Amino acid sequence: ASCVADNPEAIVGYHRSVIQADPTFRPEQEQLHVILQNTRRRIIGHTLVGLGTVDQVLVHPRDVLRPAIIASASFIVLVHNHPSGDSSPSEADVRVTRELIRAGQLMKVELSDHVVVGTGPDIHGKGWTSLRELGYWGIA
Repeated sequence: ASCVADNPEAIVGYHRSVIQADPTFRPEQEQLHVILQNTRRRIIGHTLVGLGTVDQVLVHPRDVLRPAIIASASFIVLVHNHPSGDSSPSEADVRVTRELIRAGQLMKVELSDHVVVGTGPDIHGKGWTSLRELGYWGIA
């Protein structure tokens, strides 16, 4: 599925149609995927980089950047599910995002967004939340 994914809606669409459709996907567990993109923001693949508990996933920047470097990706997008259904980002989600923005800058791999996917309409009304849309990129 080599589609252009330059907005959160496209990322959520890819997550729901490709990642969640995989028989190994477990909705009751947080799963952090890195979506790899070329210079034109076409998706060139995705990799599971972290499995979490019921409410958090621990990940190291090298685990996120390794697949991007191997695939020569220009951009990456983080996407993970919240088993609770509420897509509001946790403090840990924000901390990891800021860490990965900085690490990506050093490695010349741009983290373009981090999208949290819930199970349906939540307090944001969409069922997902983009940390970029919430403004976390200006204060990295």
